[in-house]
Amino acid sequence: MSTPTSASVQLIRHATLLLDVGDTTFLVDPMFAEPGDNPPIPNTPNDRRNPLVPMPDVELSFDAVVVTHRHVDHFDEAAKAALDADVPLFCQTEEAEAFVEEGFTDVRGVDDEASFEGVTIHRTPGRHGHDELAEEMGPVSGFVFEADETVYVAGDTIWYDPVAETLDRFEPDMVVLNGGEARFEQGAPITMGIDDISAVRDATDATVVVVHMDAINHCLLSRDDLRAAIADVHVPDDGAQVSL
Repeated sequence: MSTPTSASVQLIRHATLLLDVGDTTFLVDPMFAEPGDNPPIPNTPNDRRNPLVPMPDVELSFDAVVVTHRHVDHFDEAAKAALDADVPLFCQTEEAEAFVEEGFTDVRGVDDEASFEGVTIHRTPGRHGHDELAEEMGPVSGFVFEADETVYVAGDTIWYDPVAETLDRFEPDMVVLNGGEARFEQGAPITMGIDDISAVRDATDATVVVVHMDAINHCLLSRDDLRAAIADVHVPDDGAQVSL
Protein backbone atom coordinates (compact mmCIF):
# COMPACT_ATOMS: atom_id res chain seq x y z
CA MET A 1 0.00 0.00 0.00
CA SER A 2 1.35 3.42 -0.92
CA THR A 3 1.78 6.13 1.70
CA PRO A 4 -0.64 9.05 1.28
CA THR A 5 0.98 12.29 0.18
CA SER A 6 0.75 15.23 2.55
CA ALA A 7 0.26 17.94 -0.07
CA SER A 8 -1.62 18.12 -3.35
CA VAL A 9 -3.43 20.62 -5.49
CA GLN A 10 -6.47 19.96 -7.66
CA LEU A 11 -7.24 22.51 -10.34
CA ILE A 12 -10.96 23.14 -10.50
CA ARG A 13 -10.97 25.88 -13.14
CA HIS A 14 -8.87 29.00 -13.81
CA ALA A 15 -7.44 29.93 -10.36
CA THR A 16 -9.96 27.91 -8.35
CA LEU A 17 -8.09 25.17 -6.48
CA LEU A 18 -8.57 22.54 -3.83
CA LEU A 19 -5.34 22.55 -1.87
CA ASP A 20 -4.61 19.70 0.55
CA VAL A 21 -1.92 20.40 3.13
CA GLY A 22 -1.57 17.83 5.89
CA ASP A 23 -5.12 16.90 6.90
CA THR A 24 -6.64 20.23 5.85
CA THR A 25 -8.27 21.22 2.55
CA PHE A 26 -8.47 24.83 1.38
CA LEU A 27 -10.68 26.12 -1.43
CA VAL A 28 -8.68 28.87 -3.14
CA ASP A 29 -10.18 31.68 -5.24
CA PRO A 30 -13.67 30.30 -5.90
CA MET A 31 -15.22 31.33 -9.22
CA PHE A 32 -18.38 29.27 -9.72
CA ALA A 33 -20.18 31.04 -12.60
CA GLU A 34 -21.61 29.07 -15.49
CA PRO A 35 -20.04 29.65 -18.94
CA GLY A 36 -20.88 33.11 -20.27
CA ASP A 37 -22.57 34.34 -17.07
CA ASN A 38 -19.98 37.09 -16.58
CA PRO A 39 -19.08 39.79 -19.12
CA PRO A 40 -15.71 39.86 -20.87
CA ILE A 41 -12.86 41.55 -19.04
CA PRO A 42 -12.98 45.05 -20.60
CA ASN A 43 -10.27 46.68 -22.70
CA THR A 44 -8.92 43.30 -23.77
CA PRO A 45 -8.12 41.77 -27.19
CA ASN A 46 -11.44 39.89 -27.53
CA ASP A 47 -15.01 40.14 -26.26
CA ARG A 48 -15.73 36.53 -25.27
CA ARG A 49 -17.98 36.25 -22.24
CA ASN A 50 -16.63 34.57 -19.12
CA PRO A 51 -15.96 31.98 -18.01
CA LEU A 52 -15.16 30.29 -21.29
CA VAL A 53 -15.57 26.73 -19.99
CA PRO A 54 -17.81 24.93 -17.49
CA MET A 55 -16.84 23.69 -14.06
CA PRO A 56 -15.59 20.08 -14.09
CA ASP A 57 -17.61 17.45 -12.31
CA VAL A 58 -15.68 17.32 -9.03
CA GLU A 59 -16.69 17.16 -5.39
CA LEU A 60 -15.99 20.43 -3.59
CA SER A 61 -15.27 19.42 -0.01
CA PHE A 62 -13.08 21.77 2.05
CA ASP A 63 -12.38 23.12 5.52
CA ALA A 64 -11.72 26.79 4.74
CA VAL A 65 -11.66 29.30 1.88
CA VAL A 66 -8.72 31.49 0.83
CA VAL A 67 -9.21 34.47 -1.51
CA THR A 68 -6.00 35.99 -2.85
CA HIS A 69 -7.86 39.11 -4.07
CA ARG A 70 -11.41 40.06 -5.01
CA HIS A 71 -11.19 40.42 -8.80
CA VAL A 72 -14.23 38.74 -10.33
CA ASP A 73 -12.23 35.85 -11.80
CA HIS A 74 -11.07 34.94 -8.27
CA PHE A 75 -14.27 35.51 -6.30
CA ASP A 76 -17.59 35.96 -8.07
CA GLU A 77 -21.29 36.35 -7.31
CA ALA A 78 -21.92 32.64 -7.84
CA ALA A 79 -19.31 31.75 -5.23
CA LYS A 80 -20.70 34.31 -2.82
CA ALA A 81 -24.13 32.73 -3.16
CA ALA A 82 -22.88 29.15 -2.86
CA LEU A 83 -20.55 29.41 0.12
CA ASP A 84 -21.84 28.97 3.68
CA ALA A 85 -21.85 32.25 5.56
CA ASP A 86 -19.91 30.74 8.47
CA VAL A 87 -17.09 29.17 6.45
CA PRO A 88 -13.63 30.22 7.70
CA LEU A 89 -12.50 32.68 5.03
CA PHE A 90 -8.91 33.92 4.81
CA CYS A 91 -8.14 37.02 2.75
CA GLN A 92 -6.06 40.18 2.53
CA THR A 93 -6.71 42.46 5.49
CA GLU A 94 -7.58 45.27 3.08
CA GLU A 95 -10.50 43.26 1.72
CA ALA A 96 -11.83 41.69 4.93
CA GLU A 97 -14.55 44.28 5.48
CA ALA A 98 -16.02 43.64 2.02
CA PHE A 99 -16.57 39.98 2.91
CA VAL A 100 -18.13 40.94 6.25
CA GLU A 101 -20.51 43.31 4.47
CA GLU A 102 -21.52 40.42 2.20
CA GLY A 103 -22.60 38.40 5.23
CA PHE A 104 -19.63 36.15 5.93
CA THR A 105 -19.27 35.69 9.68
CA ASP A 106 -15.81 34.09 10.06
CA VAL A 107 -13.58 36.38 7.99
CA ARG A 108 -9.89 36.23 8.88
CA GLY A 109 -7.85 38.99 7.32
CA VAL A 110 -4.17 38.08 7.11
CA ASP A 111 -1.54 40.79 7.51
CA ASP A 112 1.44 38.51 8.04
CA GLU A 113 0.45 35.01 9.09
CA ALA A 114 -2.39 32.98 10.59
CA SER A 115 -2.93 29.41 11.76
CA PHE A 116 -5.68 26.96 10.90
CA GLU A 117 -5.97 23.29 11.88
CA GLY A 118 -2.24 22.65 12.00
CA VAL A 119 -1.36 24.77 8.97
CA THR A 120 0.47 28.10 9.19
CA ILE A 121 -0.70 30.48 6.45
CA HIS A 122 1.78 33.21 5.48
CA ARG A 123 0.70 36.14 3.31
CA THR A 124 3.25 36.95 0.59
CA PRO A 125 3.66 39.90 -1.81
CA GLY A 126 2.36 40.04 -5.36
CA ARG A 127 2.64 42.52 -8.22
CA HIS A 128 -0.31 42.34 -10.60
CA GLY A 129 1.41 43.77 -13.67
CA HIS A 130 4.09 46.31 -14.55
CA ASP A 131 4.59 50.02 -13.83
CA GLU A 132 1.51 52.14 -13.14
CA LEU A 133 -0.88 49.38 -14.20
CA ALA A 134 0.18 47.25 -11.24
CA GLU A 135 -0.87 50.07 -8.89
CA GLU A 136 -4.23 50.42 -10.63
CA MET A 137 -4.93 46.69 -10.23
CA GLY A 138 -4.99 47.11 -6.45
CA PRO A 139 -3.48 44.94 -3.74
CA VAL A 140 -2.94 41.25 -4.49
CA SER A 141 -1.31 38.56 -2.41
CA GLY A 142 0.05 35.07 -2.50
CA PHE A 143 -0.10 32.66 0.41
CA VAL A 144 2.32 30.04 1.70
CA PHE A 145 0.74 27.05 3.45
CA GLU A 146 3.19 25.45 5.85
CA ALA A 147 2.74 22.10 7.60
CA ASP A 148 4.82 18.92 7.09
CA GLU A 149 5.06 20.08 3.48
CA THR A 150 5.06 23.67 2.24
CA VAL A 151 3.00 24.95 -0.70
CA TYR A 152 3.36 28.47 -2.16
CA VAL A 153 0.31 29.74 -4.06
CA ALA A 154 1.73 32.84 -5.74
CA GLY A 155 -1.58 34.42 -6.84
CA ASP A 156 -1.85 37.01 -9.61
CA THR A 157 1.72 38.25 -9.89
CA ILE A 158 4.52 38.64 -12.35
CA TRP A 159 8.07 37.47 -11.63
CA TYR A 160 9.79 40.11 -9.52
CA ASP A 161 12.20 40.23 -6.59
CA PRO A 162 9.68 39.50 -3.78
CA VAL A 163 8.64 36.25 -5.52
CA ALA A 164 12.28 35.17 -5.60
CA GLU A 165 12.62 36.20 -1.96
CA THR A 166 9.56 34.15 -1.02
CA LEU A 167 11.06 31.09 -2.70
CA ASP A 168 14.32 31.61 -0.83
CA ARG A 169 12.63 32.19 2.52
CA PHE A 170 10.21 29.27 2.54
CA GLU A 171 11.90 26.73 0.22
CA PRO A 172 8.48 25.33 -0.76
CA ASP A 173 7.91 21.76 -1.87
CA MET A 174 5.26 22.87 -4.36
CA VAL A 175 4.67 26.20 -6.13
CA VAL A 176 1.38 27.08 -7.85
CA LEU A 177 1.64 29.88 -10.42
CA ASN A 178 -1.08 31.83 -12.18
CA GLY A 179 -0.09 31.76 -15.84
CA GLY A 180 -2.18 32.82 -18.80
CA GLU A 181 -0.21 36.01 -19.50
CA ALA A 182 -3.40 38.01 -18.93
CA ARG A 183 -3.33 41.41 -20.57
CA PHE A 184 -5.25 44.47 -21.67
CA GLU A 185 -5.11 46.30 -25.00
CA GLN A 186 -2.37 48.51 -23.57
CA GLY A 187 0.58 47.65 -21.38
CA ALA A 188 2.53 44.55 -20.48
CA PRO A 189 0.96 41.31 -19.18
CA ILE A 190 -0.43 41.31 -15.64
CA THR A 191 0.09 37.60 -14.84
CA MET A 192 2.92 35.20 -15.60
CA GLY A 193 3.95 34.30 -19.12
CA ILE A 194 6.61 31.91 -20.35
CA ASP A 195 9.57 34.04 -19.25
CA ASP A 196 8.15 34.52 -15.74
CA ILE A 197 7.40 30.82 -15.34
CA SER A 198 10.85 29.91 -16.63
CA ALA A 199 12.39 32.24 -14.03
CA VAL A 200 10.48 30.49 -11.24
CA ARG A 201 11.44 27.09 -12.62
CA ASP A 202 15.12 28.13 -12.57
CA ALA A 203 14.87 29.52 -9.02
CA THR A 204 13.45 26.51 -7.18
CA ASP A 205 13.65 22.75 -6.93
CA ALA A 206 9.95 22.62 -6.02
CA THR A 207 7.23 20.91 -8.00
CA VAL A 208 5.85 23.77 -10.16
CA VAL A 209 2.17 23.74 -11.13
CA VAL A 210 0.75 26.36 -13.51
CA VAL A 211 -2.97 27.23 -13.61
CA HIS A 212 -5.05 30.31 -14.64
CA MET A 213 -5.35 29.40 -18.34
CA ASP A 214 -8.00 28.66 -20.97
CA ALA A 215 -10.94 29.98 -18.91
CA ILE A 216 -11.01 33.81 -19.02
CA ASN A 217 -11.02 35.95 -22.16
CA HIS A 218 -7.91 38.07 -21.48
CA CYS A 219 -5.62 35.12 -20.59
CA LEU A 220 -3.90 34.64 -23.94
CA LEU A 221 -1.22 32.06 -23.08
CA SER A 222 -2.77 28.62 -23.54
CA ARG A 223 -1.91 25.38 -21.79
CA ASP A 224 -0.75 23.88 -25.08
CA ASP A 225 1.61 26.78 -25.74
CA LEU A 226 3.05 26.57 -22.23
CA ARG A 227 3.52 22.80 -22.42
CA ALA A 228 5.37 23.22 -25.71
CA ALA A 229 7.64 25.92 -24.26
CA ILE A 230 8.60 24.53 -20.82
CA ALA A 231 9.00 20.84 -20.10
CA ASP A 232 9.55 20.66 -16.35
CA VAL A 233 6.29 22.12 -15.04
CA HIS A 234 2.88 20.58 -14.41
CA VAL A 235 0.05 22.10 -16.47
CA PRO A 236 -3.10 20.32 -15.27
CA ASP A 237 -6.40 20.23 -17.08
CA ASP A 238 -9.52 21.25 -15.20
CA GLY A 239 -10.31 18.67 -12.53
CA ALA A 240 -6.82 17.16 -12.51
CA GLN A 241 -4.72 16.79 -9.37
CA VAL A 242 -0.97 17.14 -8.83
CA SER A 243 0.47 15.49 -5.71
CA LEU A 244 3.84 15.50 -4.03
